[in-house]
Amino acid sequence: MKRNTRINALLLLAVAALAVIPLVFGLGDHKEEPFTGADAEAETAITEIDPDYEPWFSPLYEPPSGEIESALFALQAALGAGVLAYYFGIRRGRRQGEERALRGAGPTGAGTPGARTPAAGDAEPSGSAAGPAGQV
Repeated sequence: MKRNTRINALLLLAVAALAVIPLVFGLGDHKEEPFTGADAEAETAITEIDPDYEPWFSPLYEPPSGEIESALFALQAALGAGVLAYYFGIRRGRRQGEERALRGAGPTGAGTPGARTPAAGDAEPSGSAAGPAGQV
């Protein structure tokens, strides 16, 4: 099994564990709504500490129902996941393209595997007195 495959499998297992462990051990069973978000938890804590608390700001948009709020949150998460997937896909594609270009560029351009021609900014082999443009 490749190293990357093992790492991906372990990460997938960790994510699954994070989702399943709270359900298996009943974390949150003592609460009325066991898996509310941090905003609701903070609101409850503030109300318990200071019942007369007035927020400084109000939301720009208040969804008419919890279902719409959940749908908007899911849409936001999907858009974020799409942007991240696009970014990582571009990075991987560029890296693969660079590797193919390096493999394909031999001394005669014939595509000998592993051969590489020096780029413009590469250092000369040790013992050479040539400058950056091959000048002595």
